[in-house]
Amino acid sequence: MAILAGMWFEQMHPGWQTALAPVRSHLEQLEEALADLPNLAPAKNLVMSAFTDDPANIRVVIVGQDPYPTDGVAIGRAFAIGGDKLPASLRNIFTELAADEAEEGGFHLGNPDPSLAGWQNQGVFLLNRHLTTVASSAGAHFGEGWELFTDAALRWLLNRGQDLVLVLWGAQAQQLGRSLATELREAAEQVHLITGVHPSPLSAYRGFFGSRPFSAVNRWLSSRDIQPIDWYA
Repeated sequence: MAILAGMWFEQMHPGWQTALAPVRSHLEQLEEALADLPNLAPAKNLVMSAFTDDPANIRVVIVGQDPYPTDGVAIGRAFAIGGDKLPASLRNIFTELAADEAEEGGFHLGNPDPSLAGWQNQGVFLLNRHLTTVASSAGAHFGEGWELFTDAALRWLLNRGQDLVLVLWGAQAQQLGRSLATELREAAEQVHLITGVHPSPLSAYRGFFGSRPFSAVNRWLSSRDIQPIDWYA
């Protein structure tokens, strides 16, 4: 039996509900089409996890591709997981973070919490370009229409007139540079754009390692008198 669409919209923070009201019907259509599929990743109650905090507090956006396709791993925030067994992409992110910290003179024992809730709590929006896939099938929902919804979220952030760092990892994320070209151009004085290869094992050695994105984010925030991110919180 099909679900009653609307759960995903209602799970979002009220600020996001207001911001994304123009695409509510599109989200509900996606929910009707996808939420009852077997082996949905993440589980349908976690799909909107990145949208549960107040969008007014967002100061950094990290855009990935789509959720981890391993059953039970994805939790609705880009690159984040439930549990302790790190997928290769998140392991590479933490490896680069440690190297970045060391180059800046810092040192931490261990990794951040792999749920990355500490990042989200500080205003880091961890957004996949496509919010769902099917377990064991990466990219299964590339053609389902998530781009319209996630582009709308980013368009709202770019148009709100606040400082923002936008981090685009991988080809799917970097397509935003074209689909949101007008908004990026108009917000250029308030948006710092960082692009790089995806941290997956297929590409991390082609430019992700050594890119030092975390210190780059914090240097720009500091230059705008904005509190930098504690990446180990």
